[in-house]
Amino acid sequence: MNKILVANRGEIALRIMKSAREMGIQTVAVYSEADRNSPHVKYADEAVYLGPPPSAQSYLLGDKIIAACKELGVDGIHPGYGFLSENGEFAQAVEDAGLIFIGPKAHSMKVMGDKLAAKEAAREFGIPLVPGTEGAIDDPKEAIAICREIGFPVLIKASAGGGGKGMRVVEREEELEEQIHSAISEAKSAFGNGAVFIEKYVGSPRHIEVQVLCDSHGNRVHLFERECSVQRRHQKVIEEAPSAILSDELRAEMGQKAVDVARSCDYLGAGTVEFIMDEDHNFYFMEMNTRLQVEHPVTEMITGVDLVKEQIRVARGEELSFKQEDLKIHGHSIEVRVYAENARENFMPDIGNLRVYQRPHGVGVRVDDGFEEGMDIPIYYDPMISKLVTYGKDREEARLRMIRAIDDYKIVGLHTTMEFARFVMKHEAFISGDFDTHFVNKHFKPEYLDQSQHADGDIAGMIVAKMMGDQSKQNELADANGSATRSNWKIKRL
Repeated sequence: MNKILVANRGEIALRIMKSAREMGIQTVAVYSEADRNSPHVKYADEAVYLGPPPSAQSYLLGDKIIAACKELGVDGIHPGYGFLSENGEFAQAVEDAGLIFIGPKAHSMKVMGDKLAAKEAAREFGIPLVPGTEGAIDDPKEAIAICREIGFPVLIKASAGGGGKGMRVVEREEELEEQIHSAISEAKSAFGNGAVFIEKYVGSPRHIEVQVLCDSHGNRVHLFERECSVQRRHQKVIEEAPSAILSDELRAEMGQKAVDVARSCDYLGAGTVEFIMDEDHNFYFMEMNTRLQVEHPVTEMITGVDLVKEQIRVARGEELSFKQEDLKIHGHSIEVRVYAENARENFMPDIGNLRVYQRPHGVGVRVDDGFEEGMDIPIYYDPMISKLVTYGKDREEARLRMIRAIDDYKIVGLHTTMEFARFVMKHEAFISGDFDTHFVNKHFKPEYLDQSQHADGDIAGMIVAKMMGDQSKQNELADANGSATRSNWKIKRL
């Protein structure tokens, strides 16, 4: 594989290209009009213009992307995440065109892309599942009977969905019929598929996922877990590896179950198996993401494995270069998604110009981004600006390093989630590890950000006052004893 096209944009496109370049592989970028001057376009060896900013007119044009590959002599396509990354039809079209799709086969995508089909595949391998319906349901009477059996509250979920769309928590029986119809309608609108199913709602849930890698020679490994429980609107905001609550025994068990899920759909490449965990540390399979995850850097930091390089090697038909027993956890890593959102206004997306954009630096700090100072944040795509990642010898060092990195990160021109992320890093629930997916609802209100700023200012003032008080006492002692000479050093104001 001498040349690959990255069918994506921004930070993930740039991140993939850097690993490819280290492997001696040329890269081709694609871009919309909104991304004409983006760093990923400048970094690539070649670039192809796709069309106007809307995704449907640019990044989702699979036929145009494949045609560009043929014209430029491209060997393979890396889809990144989002856009066409979990589109089985596109993956099959890539193969049919004689190109290599750097990801799983279309069959695996189809199975795991449908939550009901995924649950059925997992059930055959003895993977723990949340009690609920085994298939799609649209009959309220049947739904009521099932819910009475498993008990309220329940969760209605879209079979083809993600990102919280088509999802409803139902507390009481009298709400069920209306919520089913509402979920079906939203699922049809968002995914073109109105199938929904019902699960028992897990109280105080934690979202824990396991990274897997599989080659075409029957080798399958897991690269431990990521804790992704700090979320807003059912979407992750902060992730870390490893989880603060897993024992070695539970980690090994979850890892093996994740590998079994990959085996159930004959998976190839890098994928993520997502579990939900209750208060008693019972875990249940939710879904499998058949692509590289946004939060993959924290796994790379604690294992030393470059997941993009491994994806490329597997796509070339190579065997995994390591076995399960070779993988060890080293230290701790935390990732903050820096979104162009206003946490004070229910995390509403913000747009604007990056008038000032200065990344943090230093030991154990990594920034994956795709923007430069002076660029605009477009309205057409996900509002994520970057992924800020820190690494430490333990969780506390990674946490404190994240606070420092957030303070060193300078963004002027729009609102970001960094202020919220700093609030999380300093919150007792996060520090102790005693939190779940309801962190925002339980612990956060916009006015707390102001209180946090005032508290920091008060602490700084107390420190300065104490230093000045200590110096005054030293001077008094020196005067009384006559045994010390006052310093002539003074602050010179310019």
